[in-house]
Amino acid sequence: MSTHEHNHSLDYFNGTPWFVYECTLDLDSVRDYRRMALFLVYLFIFIVGLLENALVIWVNWRRRHSANGVLFCIINVSLSDLMVIVILPFFMMEVTMDKVWLWGRFLCKVTNLVYVVNFYSSSFFLAFMTLERYLSLTRPSFPAFFPVLGRRRWVLCGGLWALSLFLALMENVHVDLLEWDEPGCYMLPEHNYTEWFVSVTFLCLIFQFVGPTAVIVTCNVLIARAVQTAPDVQGRRDVWLVHVYSLVFVICWLPYHLVMFLMIIDDLEPFLLSCNTVEALYFSFSVVQSLTLFHCIANPILYNFLSKSFRSNLINTVVTYIPREGTVEQVGTGTQPHAPNGGGGDPGKQRKLSNASTSQSDVGS
Repeated sequence: MSTHEHNHSLDYFNGTPWFVYECTLDLDSVRDYRRMALFLVYLFIFIVGLLENALVIWVNWRRRHSANGVLFCIINVSLSDLMVIVILPFFMMEVTMDKVWLWGRFLCKVTNLVYVVNFYSSSFFLAFMTLERYLSLTRPSFPAFFPVLGRRRWVLCGGLWALSLFLALMENVHVDLLEWDEPGCYMLPEHNYTEWFVSVTFLCLIFQFVGPTAVIVTCNVLIARAVQTAPDVQGRRDVWLVHVYSLVFVICWLPYHLVMFLMIIDDLEPFLLSCNTVEALYFSFSVVQSLTLFHCIANPILYNFLSKSFRSNLINTVVTYIPREGTVEQVGTGTQPHAPNGGGGDPGKQRKLSNASTSQSDVGS
């Protein structure tokens, strides 16, 4: 008996597939609860994320020509997050109808493409934003990645979006509307499924998680050290926030990539993991996939609403839409028109606080 025939004989015991004997985990009773939970998660992310990211883009777009490369990255991150939030209603209905897709082949491919583009672009811009933040604090003379003048800003920005699109298309070419018992939007190549799945998952692990995580964690650790040694005492109060940036990124993406990695192992070595483990992996996949979308809510809070610069610009932007009769007294008593960001105080002192601050969008504001 050859090795292949021997391995094939292990798949059966008395003519019955092996997984019938080994699978003792019954998750059918909780699948309806999972659907309801996923719907509520998507609904929460849609409402809160849409409000947050639309507000961030609205406020920061007025300063898009700022010399602050960090601010430019923040706009792109929010734009990327807003794109995926807009298509969430399709996923909400798909979850409610138990993976039935009713919107045709075109929207099947487009919504998946938008989702995967955000998958990469959000991580790329967060990594470059953290690197830019580190260089602006420790090496002020180093040329910015996103300069205010010239083509470099737009070329690099377009390059990151193009790379995200290229990586997304490698997966999207295999996405199609499949008519089985009910129409469904699936990623299923006609040939070499295992090779394709392993290759795409490995590229995703490297480009979307390992690479950006290495940049984000390393730069944030170095930023924290730089702030701790800065002469400005007030900057030390926010050192913990730098580590929160790294922690939130890892929490959002590590469970998803861990499940995907275990799925790769199961495809390459089908008998390595128990049947119960495999069943739990595929059951939890949609759960951890939905949890990754919490970065659409966390990013605006961490990189914008915790920033004094953003809050100041938000107030000033809102005030501009209030009738002048009601704001003349507030402007005269609460702010100084020529102060940075509409705030009062000594410009030199504010610049010093900005250099020592750990808030991402405060740099160069």
